Amino acid sequence: MKYLCLVYLDQENWSACPDPVCAAYAQGLIDNDRLIAGEPLHPVHTATTIRVRNGQVQLYDGPFAETKELLAGFYLVDAKDLNEAIQIAGGIPPAKYGSIEVRPVRQLDLSDAAG
Repeated sequence: MKYLCLVYLDQENWSACPDPVCAAYAQGLIDNDRLIAGEPLHPVHTATTIRVRNGQVQLYDGPFAETKELLAGFYLVDAKDLNEAIQIAGGIPPAKYGSIEVRPVRQLDLSDAAG
């Protein structure tokens, strides 16, 4: 089953974990056929939020919500169950400086799709 491990860091700790440490952990997941995808994100000031209201596209600089910890990156992993996904997430190096949110990925339900 696929799980998305979202990495959250505050701005103070954005670069606290060196890239080579994260890359080494990711390589270990690749070697064990657990990593599907993973990428760090640029700092939050580079974000653009898009909303569509009444058919009009609205653009906003920055993230959608004001929070202390900001989305810094993600690991999309293949795990047998939530417990294994949690174990993988606990090893993600930035967890020492922020938090990791683990969420199961769901398949789109196309049974009611108009055809």
